[in-house]
Amino acid sequence: MRKIILSTIAAATISTGAIVTLHAQDAPQLPGQMDASRVTAGTYTADAGHSLIGWRVNHFGFNDYFGIFGDVAGTLTIDPANPAAAKVDVTVPIANVVTASDGLTAHMLRPGADGKAPDFFGAAPAPARFVSTSVQPTGSTGATINGDLTLNGVTRPVTIAAEFTGAGANPMSQKATVGFEGTTTIRRSDFGVNGALPVVSDEVELDITIAFEKQ
Repeated sequence: MRKIILSTIAAATISTGAIVTLHAQDAPQLPGQMDASRVTAGTYTADAGHSLIGWRVNHFGFNDYFGIFGDVAGTLTIDPANPAAAKVDVTVPIANVVTASDGLTAHMLRPGADGKAPDFFGAAPAPARFVSTSVQPTGSTGATINGDLTLNGVTRPVTIAAEFTGAGANPMSQKATVGFEGTTTIRRSDFGVNGALPVVSDEVELDITIAFEKQ
């Protein structure tokens, strides 16, 4: 009886493995693959509909809250034979900030009271702009991107830790597309955004995900 049970378990295990293998073989390949050989030299434009900058701050020491900037515009010039020569120039419309709370979004964009400075960005903030000054490849898929960030009328150096995440042809536009993710932390007081300091954290974590389409 024990032999019969063991044989049944073994047969079931083999069958399950075969099914998993078949499913893996049948699964469609994603258009974008983490394969640097798919990247071709040239100038690419940000896919505004699929590029986002997430931000995160601590609130009163209780918890973090976060939001998103969308509609990123800009260009990437890249040559896979010389990645250190890559250049990035992107613009982020601060006025398009989104949070899960209408009240919080309005607070970030409302003008200052009685002629005072706004708590955060004000009613008609200028777009932010990041322009790279150097790119240092790290490992097989990463890069340290140094550049100048202009935000709230102030320009400061910022360093982004970036990772290549995929390349291929976009099935909708048929354009060659490359994707990257990146992270950095800035101090908002460096850019004159001083509202609610220090009970709302000065440090702002930025989480970047961006796709570029070749022109």
